[in-house]
Amino acid sequence: MVHRALVVGCGGMGKAWMDNIRQNPRAELVGVVDVRAEAAAEAAAKYGLPPERAFTNLRRAIAVTKPDFVADITIPEAHCATTIAALGKGVPVIGEKPLAHTMAAARRMAKAAEKAGRLHMVSQSRRYEPHHATLAATLRGDAIGTVTTVNCDFYIGAHFGGFRDEMESPLVLDMAIHHFDLCRYLTGADPVAVYATEFNPQASWYKGDVAASIIFEMTGGIVFTYRGSWCAEGCATSWNGDWRVVGTRGTVLLAADQAPHGQRLKADAAPAFSRQLEDVPMTLATVPGSGIAGSLAEFLDALDGKGAPQCEVHDNIKSLAMVFAAMESSRKGRRIPVRW
Repeated sequence: MVHRALVVGCGGMGKAWMDNIRQNPRAELVGVVDVRAEAAAEAAAKYGLPPERAFTNLRRAIAVTKPDFVADITIPEAHCATTIAALGKGVPVIGEKPLAHTMAAARRMAKAAEKAGRLHMVSQSRRYEPHHATLAATLRGDAIGTVTTVNCDFYIGAHFGGFRDEMESPLVLDMAIHHFDLCRYLTGADPVAVYATEFNPQASWYKGDVAASIIFEMTGGIVFTYRGSWCAEGCATSWNGDWRVVGTRGTVLLAADQAPHGQRLKADAAPAFSRQLEDVPMTLATVPGSGIAGSLAEFLDALDGKGAPQCEVHDNIKSLAMVFAAMESSRKGRRIPVRW
């Protein structure tokens, strides 16, 4: 079945979604919406739509195009209004991260999906990378025993210019949700509480706190430690972060976007100061597509009745809650429960 898509937001990310929709044989772009008429018109022309399929009003666009789903690729502050308007018209929604600009808005979106009885999914594109899927499958297969500890380091000297330079919490609010969500994906655990310190290092070119050290308590007794900075010059990590996951029987690493690898105790390891180890067996996982393509494919599967997708709104709100709880902890200087 081919699903008719209406894309809201015609900036760079919106065009990336239009590209992926056009490349997927199960989707058809039928209209575009943007508050800037010229941006909508330009996108319509670029993607072969007639001028009358460029809109500045979402409700009118839905009435005219009758889409099977809306892709909400607006700015975070517009996600709530856009998604609730689409759901209110009975149209399923897939949106870009973050789910919303506040937890209150996120909760309203979850309730709107419940009231409409329609799917709302958030695209967390880093879940759809083979190395991440491989590590997740390995950990959930008990290859290193019970996971106890997760560490993620993220250090890049990022000279964006523009709005990020002025944000109060650019790293945690704009980037860290990728890593927080990956922790949940890799372990299957959910956040319980957090203690965080955000800071702005000397010589930073950002106005706000662009570095952070954060400790999350997760379900199952897992401790997740996150260290990051967007103003760290030299020896950069991967944009996906460099990971160490420790279990009761071994450890796995994922760094520099290389294949994950690890070591674990041999089953017959004799007692000793350093016990005998073996490599952790791993089979490269397949994903339905990389990045946005994977999110879109899983969303379309869900529309076709093939089961609930990852990052449905009621699940993804937990990753967003980690972001806001970390910022609250930093500002209050104490441990904060993570609530959604």
